[in-house]
Amino acid sequence: MSNHTPTFKQLLSNPVQMLAFGFGSGLAKKAPGTMGTLVAVPMYYGLAQFSEGTYLLIMLLVIVSGVWICGKASEDIGVHDHGGIVWDEIAGYLLTMYWVTFSWQNMALGFVLFRLFDILKPWPINWLDRHVEGGFGIMVDDLLAALMAAACLYFIAPFI
Repeated sequence: MSNHTPTFKQLLSNPVQMLAFGFGSGLAKKAPGTMGTLVAVPMYYGLAQFSEGTYLLIMLLVIVSGVWICGKASEDIGVHDHGGIVWDEIAGYLLTMYWVTFSWQNMALGFVLFRLFDILKPWPINWLDRHVEGGFGIMVDDLLAALMAAACLYFIAPFI
């Protein structure tokens, strides 16, 4: 692929790009990260039906594979951390939700908190975002945003 945003047709022919671009959600003209996180919501709902161990295993698979998926997609299009690469948002939302029990309120608040930390990028997220390269660099800032959101959610959830 060339140094531009792929088309949906190109995503269909490239499974790595399709995953990296959140099944097409990363192609959104406005707020692709938020659209990618929205893709993670039904994924979380499905995973929440399984045991904690199964959820953990699948979440870790999403995170570990995400380093390669994001790195490969970035390399293919020639843009580090292209805004349309949203696999990191999917992984981040799943991580945000890991420590709380399932409820619609937790899902919504987890979504808002994760997006807030991912968009605002408080220190050290902003430092990691600027200084860590490759697939790990694409993933790590979202994972740290997820951990910050998860900590907030964990302490707020009992009160909602």
